[in-house]
Amino acid sequence: MVRTTLVTGATGFLGRQVSQAFEWAGFQVVGTGFTRVNPPATLKLNLFNPAEISSILQEVKPNVVVHCAANRFPDKCDANPEEAKKINVEASEHLAHETSSKNVLLIYISTDYVFPGRPGEAPYEANATPEPTNLYGQTKLDGERAILQATEQTGLGVVLRVPVLYGKADDPKESAVNVLMDVVWKSQEKDSRTIMDDWAKRYPTNIEDVARVCVDTATKYLDSERHRLPKILHFSSGETYTKYQICQLFAEILGLPLDGMVADKAGNDPNASVQRPYDTHLSNQTLKDIGINVETQNFKAW
Repeated sequence: MVRTTLVTGATGFLGRQVSQAFEWAGFQVVGTGFTRVNPPATLKLNLFNPAEISSILQEVKPNVVVHCAANRFPDKCDANPEEAKKINVEASEHLAHETSSKNVLLIYISTDYVFPGRPGEAPYEANATPEPTNLYGQTKLDGERAILQATEQTGLGVVLRVPVLYGKADDPKESAVNVLMDVVWKSQEKDSRTIMDDWAKRYPTNIEDVARVCVDTATKYLDSERHRLPKILHFSSGETYTKYQICQLFAEILGLPLDGMVADKAGNDPNASVQRPYDTHLSNQTLKDIGINVETQNFKAW
């Protein structure tokens, strides 16, 4: 019998790749979106409306929902905190109650930014104590807690934390990594002096790898005694770069100088509204323990 996957945020950067990966794995896939929809493959869904969520679940009858829809940009969260809380927390809680009541597995995509990233603490295991440094990380952590609480009795909620993502994009701005290619080109302009962070450690991870892990996780939790499996999982590449080092790599590949870019090693401005952690590397050990492949693509080769 063919299994069905419902992907929220299916028209977004990660959601598109997750949808494709489940299709390749033999699942029937239905996506949801709000501003970009294309029925019947992608249905319009207001995640703030529990009645709409219930109706979609009854119509699609999925075995698993992968919740990719989110406000995932720290600066945008800080600029509009109420909207960030609505999509990252309230909508996630509505979805979890509805999926749990209908015996549907829910995979919630979260972030490494739930951790403080203080020097010497990483890599973080899945059971490490979260302590977000900014509103984005806090809303994603609150979303995690809402999901796990709503699915506590059924065991049908799983959190998958991932770091900064890169990969095939409709627009470079969809990815905090891809967009750096545009920044490299902009630094070629006459008298350019682009300041770029060369302090915080990043672990760019390809959306194809994340999508594969979502498929493998769904299959594992649908086929196993899920109450015996962990509720929080981590997945990350092991390759380390600062944003400046990523720009250096892009410039090298493009054969461009980087004279118009200045490396900033100072770290966070204490007066900045968004404080970013230094090193939030996630340990893949929990995924390894349950037999899920944690290989990742080589960033430079991609």
